[in-house]
Amino acid sequence: MRIALAQLNPTVGHIGGNVDKIKKATACARQVGAELVIFPEMAVTGYPPRDLLCREDFLRRVAEALRKEVAPLSREIAVLVGAPVKGEGGFLFNAALLYSGGMLLARQDKSLLPNYDVFEESRYFRPSAKREPVVLGDLALGLTVCEDIWNDKDYWNRRLYDLDPVEELVAKGVQLVVNISASPYHYGKIALRVDMIRSMAQKYRRPFIYINQVGGNDELIFDGSSLAVDHEGRVACLAASFEEELVLLEVEKAGDAPVRLSAAGKVTADRLWSEDSALRLAPCQAMLPGILPREDISHVYRALVLGIRDYFRKTGFTKAVVGLSGGIDSSVTAALAAAALGPENVLGVSMPSRYSSPGSRTDARALAANLGISFREIPIEGIFRAYLETMNGDDRPLGDLAEENVQARIRGNILMFISNREGYLVLTTGNKSEMAVGYCTLYGDMCGGLAVLADVPKVMVYELARYINREREIIPHSVLLKAPSAELRPNQVDQDSLPPYEVLDAILKHYVEGGKSWEEIAGNGFDAELVRQVVSMVDRAEYKRRQAPPGLRVTSKAFGMGRRMPIAWREG
Repeated sequence: MRIALAQLNPTVGHIGGNVDKIKKATACARQVGAELVIFPEMAVTGYPPRDLLCREDFLRRVAEALRKEVAPLSREIAVLVGAPVKGEGGFLFNAALLYSGGMLLARQDKSLLPNYDVFEESRYFRPSAKREPVVLGDLALGLTVCEDIWNDKDYWNRRLYDLDPVEELVAKGVQLVVNISASPYHYGKIALRVDMIRSMAQKYRRPFIYINQVGGNDELIFDGSSLAVDHEGRVACLAASFEEELVLLEVEKAGDAPVRLSAAGKVTADRLWSEDSALRLAPCQAMLPGILPREDISHVYRALVLGIRDYFRKTGFTKAVVGLSGGIDSSVTAALAAAALGPENVLGVSMPSRYSSPGSRTDARALAANLGISFREIPIEGIFRAYLETMNGDDRPLGDLAEENVQARIRGNILMFISNREGYLVLTTGNKSEMAVGYCTLYGDMCGGLAVLADVPKVMVYELARYINREREIIPHSVLLKAPSAELRPNQVDQDSLPPYEVLDAILKHYVEGGKSWEEIAGNGFDAELVRQVVSMVDRAEYKRRQAPPGLRVTSKAFGMGRRMPIAWREG
């Protein structure tokens, strides 16, 4: 049997558009000889649909699309697709639906409903009450949905649930485990996922097929990286990361011997959506046994570019405006935006004040020229002086926090003025390190529609800058060398009030991503008083982060939907 893995980029809620993609991919799969095409979890609705699942009209449209449009596709090729389905007692289930011969052949509901980090599936779904093999042709398939394969006690040395769906399915005689998934990306996730699936295949002596969603949906970015692993844990093929693809597998069954998998080629995105009817197969990527995918900063770069591009495409915006300070964060943000949207759709605005250095103004202009984006310089001195005259009684500065912040707020207002008048979406430029400790200004540099670097620590921002400059100087070299500074008072640098970013980022990783207490962090060799100060700054800044625009997630624990801390709380 030839099986196609359709790694698609759905838009949440866009049932008609998603079904059109399913139709096109099914036609391509049929054209290249596949007998079964597999789509990701919630492919019909996109993932996560969140409270759209509470709307009866939305669920009716899903059911109608499945009955009238998806089921008929299976008259010539079997179709396995993910969708929300009303079931027993009127409850909602996260289902894998197998269609064949124009009819629903089998339905397997998701058994394990994650309710941690960015997931809240128990809010919407009921878990499956049973798991049974599904026979298609001469193959006994074990259908699973995302989390169903993430509860292996031998691999994780822990269990979140009392149930192991794969163990149960194997005991009932499945020959091939299929997992449809919507697994969001964070740095290191691809290798982690591949290693876990290989371990499961080796443990149960069964091949695994894993198909993942790709694309950006709000804060979450999905990498795809679909794969097939044989019963010995060898990766037969690995789909591209951050791109749509149709991957083909040959599945062979001979008597009681384990099912064998081999790569049969792939249809890349440019061919998948081409109007040219003559499809050409490209070779699949395979991996040597024991070799995990190598992730580096290029994966974070590609994830952020995809996240920006899809956020704009799926919300209907086409143009971005970025405030260019001449610093590292705004430079990287502008470069990512230009890569995602095209330089012709990006505007950089320099807004110097009396404290802006000549070098920063020159660097901002040079960056815009190197990227090929539009550039404006709008000095804020006159507006700032008007504030000082109004609030101080004359134009002499007092040099306090209020005067620092009002400069950021002037700049935020200018960017929002341009946004309203000319239709640009403002991209904020603050990084995770700054957002963590509150080194950002409400209604100032936090103004915007998308926080591109909100989950990128400062040290990683520099890695991204070096990657952006890998072939030629795009971000001026002087930007990478200068001491980070908000330039809101004379001779200001970030380390006047923050520890070195290498130290700060390490502490933040332990506290935010690791969930460690300050005592545990100090036990790793950090100065105890410094750790207490950093932890206190993080906790106090929660009210700011609650008012920030959505930020693209690229680490294992991002601020926002994956870290829901109270604002008003006290320890002890």
